[in-house]
Amino acid sequence: MNKTFYHFMMTFRGKVHPDEESQLADWMFKDHNFPKQSTSYDEISRYLEWNIPFQHALRTFDDLWNRYELDER
Repeated sequence: MNKTFYHFMMTFRGKVHPDEESQLADWMFKDHNFPKQSTSYDEISRYLEWNIPFQHALRTFDDLWNRYELDER
């Protein structure tokens, strides 16, 4: 994978009418401790489990991770 998950997520930021994808992207952008250089599902998933930003963030992450993997093939 060439692009980090964080870089992939930045394409979802700043929607006029936020959805869960943009909420997660905006939160990741504002969280200075988010593992921005990671391409590891386990590392990011653990971080989100400990710092969950909203109720369905983990489900949203899993959906977006699948898209990220497809995008990076």
